[in-house]
Amino acid sequence: MLSLFEAARWAPSSYNEQPWCFIIATKEQPQEFQKLWSCLVPANQEWAKEASVLGLGVSHLIFDLNDKENKAAIHDLGAAASHLSFEATARGISVHQMIGIEPEKARKTYNIPDDYEVLTGFAIGYADLNKKVSDIFAERDQTPRTRKTISEFVFNKNWEASFV
Repeated sequence: MLSLFEAARWAPSSYNEQPWCFIIATKEQPQEFQKLWSCLVPANQEWAKEASVLGLGVSHLIFDLNDKENKAAIHDLGAAASHLSFEATARGISVHQMIGIEPEKARKTYNIPDDYEVLTGFAIGYADLNKKVSDIFAERDQTPRTRKTISEFVFNKNWEASFV
């Protein structure tokens, strides 16, 4: 686990502020796991209860440097979460990022200050292909991933002129 968060620690950030924070709970801490699990929306609670670790991604919205708004804070949390996910994948560990959380419940549950925003949730664990999940999740998890083509999101000269 520490290796995953070490990878997140080295993500780039505006002014090197590293505005991200993570709140985590492991299955070995049943009360804490239940507390964090309760901050997920019901659709995510169904499958996330099987994870080894649950977490929340939180971003500090104000620069420590100058007390001004950090408009890059959300981007920087994403970079840290990506680094964490890449490290996990390299180690054969699955990370499932989720937006389906209850931010205000998390704020109250964990006493998160107002200048921080609870943005994402995530589950960490090893995929269990033998585990029976509800049909809706089985279909979602077994459907091949599709991605936009590069020409759909890399532009040149103007918004509608694909670079490719």
